[in-house]
Amino acid sequence: MIEIDKSDLNTFLDSVEGFFDLKSSEQIDYFVYYITVEKEHSTTQATAIRDCFLKADISPYSNISQYLSNNVRSKDKNPPKFLRIKDGYQLHRALRALLEGKITTKKIKAKVSNDLRLLLGHISNPIENEFLKEAINCFEISAYRAAIVMVWNLTIDHLYEYTLKHELSNFNLALAKNTDKRIKISIVNTKDDFGEIPEGKFIEFCRSANIISNDIRKILDTKLGIRNSCAHPSNIKVIESKAIEFIEDLVNNVVLKYKI
Repeated sequence: MIEIDKSDLNTFLDSVEGFFDLKSSEQIDYFVYYITVEKEHSTTQATAIRDCFLKADISPYSNISQYLSNNVRSKDKNPPKFLRIKDGYQLHRALRALLEGKITTKKIKAKVSNDLRLLLGHISNPIENEFLKEAINCFEISAYRAAIVMVWNLTIDHLYEYTLKHELSNFNLALAKNTDKRIKISIVNTKDDFGEIPEGKFIEFCRSANIISNDIRKILDTKLGIRNSCAHPSNIKVIESKAIEFIEDLVNNVVLKYKI
């Protein structure tokens, strides 16, 4: 049985321009899209579509089953709307493409992807630029966890490079005051030495040495927690907006701010 979440459904419907002005038969097309594309069910049936009408607080189409059945056949040289798969229905690829063009979230995501790619023009280091490009590629295919992990790795590596080049003596002064027995080194000489320090402690030492401000420390601590959640199997759902905020926050406030 397909469970329809009212809040999630209505968020989707808000992305369909003029949805509530459509005829109820046309609304069925979007409900099939929501269930089989957005929620990734292989097929849907009339009962789930009727539930969508009710969860959207609108009157259901009078005979959903008949509408689905009638539209598995081509009409006037046009392809059918639906394909019948065993005991359920899915969208014909032509209708799916048509609906996608009318769903504003697709347009919004394209704009967001473009905005993220504009960040590439501000990063002069070719290795970091390529790494961010791959992270954005992950974002664009909705691999949000991977994008978050990659951008964190880019950010922490950038801070290693910055500290090594500009603030090593100050960092080592802070490190010399360390009382955490997990950390076995007392001085950093090379970039590899940073690997001996837990990332949370590295951030703490950077703050103690006045390499970063307290506001940046807060950003990094928060983002480290998110990275940890994304880097390990969990039931936490990572949504697009969280990935966008994560990438833009770290790139703008750390990678671009602390120039190597």
